[in-house]
Amino acid sequence: MTRIRQPWALRAYLVVARWLAPVWRKGLQRRLLRGKETPRSVRQKLGSEYADRPAGTLVWGHAVGVGESMALAGLFARLAERRPDCSFLITTTARTSGDALRRTGLPPRCQHQFAPVDTPDAVSRFLDHWRPSLALWCEMDLWPALIAETDARSIPRVLVNARLSPESLAKRRWGRWIYQALLPGFRDLFAQNQASVDALVELGAPRERITISGTIKALVPPLGCDADDLDTWQAALADRPVWLLASSHPGEEALALAAHAQLREKRPDALLVIAPRAPARGIEVAAIASAAGLQDVPLRSTGAHTATEAPVYIADTIGEMGLWYRLAPVALVGGSFASVGGHNPHEPLALGCAVLHGPNVWNFAESYERLDSLRHARLVNSEADVALAVAAVWSTQRTLDTTALVDEQAEAVIERVQGLLPR
Repeated sequence: MTRIRQPWALRAYLVVARWLAPVWRKGLQRRLLRGKETPRSVRQKLGSEYADRPAGTLVWGHAVGVGESMALAGLFARLAERRPDCSFLITTTARTSGDALRRTGLPPRCQHQFAPVDTPDAVSRFLDHWRPSLALWCEMDLWPALIAETDARSIPRVLVNARLSPESLAKRRWGRWIYQALLPGFRDLFAQNQASVDALVELGAPRERITISGTIKALVPPLGCDADDLDTWQAALADRPVWLLASSHPGEEALALAAHAQLREKRPDALLVIAPRAPARGIEVAAIASAAGLQDVPLRSTGAHTATEAPVYIADTIGEMGLWYRLAPVALVGGSFASVGGHNPHEPLALGCAVLHGPNVWNFAESYERLDSLRHARLVNSEADVALAVAAVWSTQRTLDTTALVDEQAEAVIERVQGLLPR
């Protein structure tokens, strides 16, 4: 195995990281007081509480955000089918990621806990307890002490789903020295596109170890929901046609409301569910609907548990996208008209919900290009386009077959990771 170099800058980082342990503790306590941590997450991050380690081979994967952690869950679900002798651990840094994993349900023989803070002592306690046989990092949440100590224990490391835009590369150039030390120690690196390959090489990764794999977010498992809640909604909606504006940003609600007005000319009973990306914007979205002539729009956050007869319903809560994707046969995925770059299209598709999107999808460019070609997604450029596309889905009433969405590139990641596991 190629060991990482420890130049003076990395050694200096590790010394400073040890000194910063009290700062981490105080910072976590402040976050706890603000509701951004729980007592359990603080204990896990400081290395004072762990679940029992299962016997045998353990595969550990680390992610930061909800999308990355869900992608790891999908990858581990596939590995669990092939390797019933293995157990799995997913660590995250964000509380929202852990909450999302618990709501959806972890793969077989998989646990979640919060990653240790990046101090040598916390990292050592974490690795002493879990003793992983293989470590995966999803995207670019690379903590130097965590990687250096994993390297010191000769644990093979793989980087999956790496994506670096020109902007994110520019931000990382100031710390190029740390990447030049860390990236050569990865056994394999899987990048989403050629631009990310070139960026990884510029930061110090060996080009011969990098493979273009597209995004493994196609492996995301179906988001969970409350079964009783789903039954209640389905009974209340009966035969009403439904569509969804998912993860919307400012400006996108007005476009969807204009499209909905066109749809209601032929289907007066149609329902639009709006799920803003930031649930705190619920009142703001209700005001936008009011300006469009829709009064008393029900909000999920205020206790409106079903839409009754309302033409629009605002789903301004966290962690319920699995419910809305099950109720709607088609969703306009937000962030694609705003200058955001789009959101993950694989979450609705995993539940059979067709995807519409605007032109701004650079965060998932390769995914949308492929999905458009398979006719699982469709580019729309105006409210008239949206209305036509939604009506087309309603008229076909077809069951969306998503079995072709995990392509050969994603399968190659699974095969390579499986090949690194001990027999």
